[in-house]
Amino acid sequence: MKSHLGRRPFTHMEIHTLFKGYIYGDQKMPREQAKHWHFWLPLLSYYTGAYSDEIGQLTVDSVIKQDGHYFFDFHTNNKIKPRRVPVHPMLIEHGFLDYMHYLTSQNQQRLMFDLPAKSGRYSEKVRIWFSGEGERAGYLQKCHIPNIDLDGRKAAISSFRLNFESQIRISSIQAGSKDAFNYLMGFKDFTESEFSNSKLLWQIIRGVRALPSNITWQRFCDRH
Repeated sequence: MKSHLGRRPFTHMEIHTLFKGYIYGDQKMPREQAKHWHFWLPLLSYYTGAYSDEIGQLTVDSVIKQDGHYFFDFHTNNKIKPRRVPVHPMLIEHGFLDYMHYLTSQNQQRLMFDLPAKSGRYSEKVRIWFSGEGERAGYLQKCHIPNIDLDGRKAAISSFRLNFESQIRISSIQAGSKDAFNYLMGFKDFTESEFSNSKLLWQIIRGVRALPSNITWQRFCDRH
């Protein structure tokens, strides 16, 4: 086995496997302590390319409506730039607006309200749940996906960002807008503070492949 060379994107088969795992099925695992963020954070990672710390910081007020479409308003540290990423239409199909109504009814402010911070960060808790630690198996292992492939490249929750990047790169090229690509990724190559054409962003985000429509939050809540 080679040493760790860096992150890799998930393969199409791995994405299929992850979103058919027990979190997105009909039965809970024995002794599973289910959290709403277990369902939503991988989906938001896949459809927005955001880091887990960014998603953990989202509040109800971070979801805004502009030109008839919903957007996530990400405000980050100096690692990547703040940006507004369209809510992919399949997130609505997965039950995101119903979940927003639930949060409001429970007087919750953070979207991932049941994801606690550790040392001021959300990513550590996510890493342990998703990738495991020591003898503790993570969601990856429970879906029979290795942390490190034969080339020494590591799979992690941030691998979804690489999948997002490759997909919107194609749709941005098709739309003829490198600026839109850099903006949605939070790259500093886009020097402006805002992107004026929100409809173009929504068009590009649709280039992210839709996951199966039978993935729904209500189904997650109804597991037994």
